Amino acid sequence: MFNDVMLTYLLPILLVVAFLASALRILREYERGVVFFLGRFQAVKGPGLIIIVPGIQQMVRVDLRIITMDVPEQDLITKDNVTVQVNAVLYFKVVDAEKAVIQVEQFEMATSQLAQTTLRSVLGQHDLDELLSERERLNNDIQSILDDQTDAWGIKVTNVEIKHVDLNENMIRAIARQAEAERNRRAKVIHADGEYQASERLRDAAGVIADHPEALQLRYLQTLADMSSDRATTVVFPLPLEWLQSLSKFPGSGGPDKAESSSSEGK
Repeated sequence: MFNDVMLTYLLPILLVVAFLASALRILREYERGVVFFLGRFQAVKGPGLIIIVPGIQQMVRVDLRIITMDVPEQDLITKDNVTVQVNAVLYFKVVDAEKAVIQVEQFEMATSQLAQTTLRSVLGQHDLDELLSERERLNNDIQSILDDQTDAWGIKVTNVEIKHVDLNENMIRAIARQAEAERNRRAKVIHADGEYQASERLRDAAGVIADHPEALQLRYLQTLADMSSDRATTVVFPLPLEWLQSLSKFPGSGGPDKAESSSSEGK
């Protein structure tokens, strides 16, 4: 008798508990529930407490947080026929839970496959130099293409970053030789520019001295002052050319007068 009474009251209680356990859903702040009624889309619910009628309604949880996904290493050939291996990291999130569940099966897998093919197609259109030096622009191009293609899935691609570009040993040595040649070229150009600027300065100085001969005398005095400050045992006194020309006119100096006297004695 007692057992019958317990079963009479306990069984309904267990049924109610089982119904509530299967009907109640708690969604976190970053989760949404896509509810289907007899297989047809009904609504997107959450966050908070959600009641689902078992057997009639079904709910699919969708995480709205940003998902970080590694794009596996891809073998590609650049525009200048160089084989490289590139991998990247992808950041995306679901902005429309309804589309992410209805429009595509396993949106994470679909986004990963799309990222791999887009990475190969975009980077294959550029040279190796662009791949190494213009990563930010290439990241933006890949991110824009992925964002446009995943918009129909309710997914927003927030960022794409190329992580590594692996080259073979021969290509690494070739790049090192190219970099060394570029440094040598720049050094020669800088040296040539310095010589050109120095020649222009010397030309300007020569013009100033030609217009103002007294400037040459001041330069002589400055040179003597510089030489006297050094510990030199030999001192050279520079003489103006005018003085040498005036000395050559004196008899016996070997100038033009001496030459004329020699010619007259010969006669």
